Amino acid sequence: MRERNHHHRSGTIAALDIGTTKIACLIAKPTDDGVLTVTGIGHQLSRGIKSGVITDINEAGTSVTAAVHAAEQMAGETIEDIIVTVNGTSLKSRNVSVELDVLADGVSDQDIADIIHEGCASLESPDTSIIHCFPAHYQLDGSRGLRDPRGMIGKKLGAELQIITAREQYIRNLSQCIARAHLNVSEFVMASHASAMSVLEEDEMNLGVTLIDMGGGVTSFTVYVGGRNVYSDAIPVGGNHVTSDIAQGLSTSLHHAERLKTLHGSAVNSVKDAEVMIDVPQLGEREEEDEPTTMPRAMLVGVIRPRMEEIFELIRGKLEAAGMDKVAGRRCVLTGGASQMLGVGDLAAKMLGKQVRKGKPVPLPGLAEAVSGPAFSAVIGMLRYHEMRPWEEEILSAEKSRRRFLPERIVNWFRENF
Repeated sequence: MRERNHHHRSGTIAALDIGTTKIACLIAKPTDDGVLTVTGIGHQLSRGIKSGVITDINEAGTSVTAAVHAAEQMAGETIEDIIVTVNGTSLKSRNVSVELDVLADGVSDQDIADIIHEGCASLESPDTSIIHCFPAHYQLDGSRGLRDPRGMIGKKLGAELQIITAREQYIRNLSQCIARAHLNVSEFVMASHASAMSVLEEDEMNLGVTLIDMGGGVTSFTVYVGGRNVYSDAIPVGGNHVTSDIAQGLSTSLHHAERLKTLHGSAVNSVKDAEVMIDVPQLGEREEEDEPTTMPRAMLVGVIRPRMEEIFELIRGKLEAAGMDKVAGRRCVLTGGASQMLGVGDLAAKMLGKQVRKGKPVPLPGLAEAVSGPAFSAVIGMLRYHEMRPWEEEILSAEKSRRRFLPERIVNWFRENF
């Protein structure tokens, strides 16, 4: 189950979601009674980012600076440290089994820390950075499926760990981009995991659920079983690809294609599609001089549906290849801006063979309605993630041993070198 950490870390919390379509920044503070309240909001169209990867660090840095500055102005303060999302196919989910001797009478916090360090060390590489380590479950002297073995008596402690890695180059470029806004990265958080923190119910995470976060350039997905994140992946296809298909298929501009998708788009056919006529301005036509071309809505749906089917086929294929299609149960939650199109839930249910609902973030005090929708699930979830860390992360953050947890080492490395 989700472990709630009720004590807030002191001071301001700032979160930044760098997406293909938009960059969003939230600043929040705990009130005297411990309730996290949003004090600053900033969002900006993304520039220099494609499918979750920075393609122009100057443009991306300018967009980040603008979003953060807007949030700072609203909050009335300047921030120095920020939590940042990571996303895209640079991230890899790897499963590791670790077993260590228990050194004392009863499993201790240090035993838990040691087994997680051991799992992370097995994947250390100059080309990759470790972003998360999610213990799926523990075993003690053959007793499997333990959620928290601390205090239990045994000799051999084992753990099944899911470790999320990212390409080192991707992390460096992202950190360089953040540094241009005069900020330090305090932590990287996988975007789909952050989204889950804001839209999933605790019962869903316990019983088994697949969370699909549909962004502009990337669709990422995460599987939860027994309250634990057990698998994560992403495909470099999202809502922007649908818009591009419409522009090419109907010979219109990207601006008009996005408008058509929003106003008339659907991922499934309806009986009236052939009868309903829509205006489709053609490339080269002048709106004030030329009559817009009209065509049946069925043509628009005919362009949208194949791309949406491709997205869910790719997700289904990856879940099946990882052995996660049955493990996750029959529940699926969709979030992200691209999930809001008409018919997406119905198509997902048909393609994935699951019960599907659309997930909207649980609102936070101080959050404006305009930034409370599914497109902002990740940035809202990062603030909740700060509150809802697993107990293992509390052990690791408190640990003072020589070997420090890798995400912290990554942050310190960038602070020293940039």
